[in-house]
Amino acid sequence: MPSQAVSQPLCGLSLVLALDVSSSVDDEEFALQTRGLAAALRDPAVRNSIRAAGGIQATAFEWSGRRQQVDITPWSLLSFDTDIFAFADRIETHQRAYREFPTALGYALGYAATRLRDAPLDCVRSVIDVSGDGVNNEGFEPELAYRHFRFSDATVNGLVIQGADPDPVAYYRTEVIRGPGAFVMVASDFRDYEAAMKRKLLREINGAGLARAD
Repeated sequence: MPSQAVSQPLCGLSLVLALDVSSSVDDEEFALQTRGLAAALRDPAVRNSIRAAGGIQATAFEWSGRRQQVDITPWSLLSFDTDIFAFADRIETHQRAYREFPTALGYALGYAATRLRDAPLDCVRSVIDVSGDGVNNEGFEPELAYRHFRFSDATVNGLVIQGADPDPVAYYRTEVIRGPGAFVMVASDFRDYEAAMKRKLLREINGAGLARAD
């Protein structure tokens, strides 16, 4: 029988998308995340990049407290526009599961690592894309997640909504991002999330820095 590496569909990237639903994110701000991510995925430049990469596999989940991680989408192979639009639709229509929990970034990263471990395809690159508006305030820190979960083949990038105190941008840059070419993309507020996500996806999918980090 042919090996998976020979028989599986082409896949340039495994992408885990993690969306913040901690108590600092109200329902309007969460909707700006889901609508913004869906719109960024539907953007022609992003869809062209996905096709040029040979297709990607992607999954998304919401995160907040220690055990409040909820899958938004299963792993999905995005090779054609129909795949991308269906994936975006699932994200846009997702109803958040939690509202009142703190920010457990270490736990979110650990969950993202397990999602990568369970990915159905062996892709060229692996990226975890963490969105958030605050620093870790519950449970173990990201450093401990990196020590105890497997991240050896993954890059972790951040999309940070700035404005909170302590500064989440500085925290993501020093404590969260990890791996080859890791970067932080900054959104000035949740209304800037869609534009920042589009730049971030282009950079992650193309893998060549076509979008500039702030």
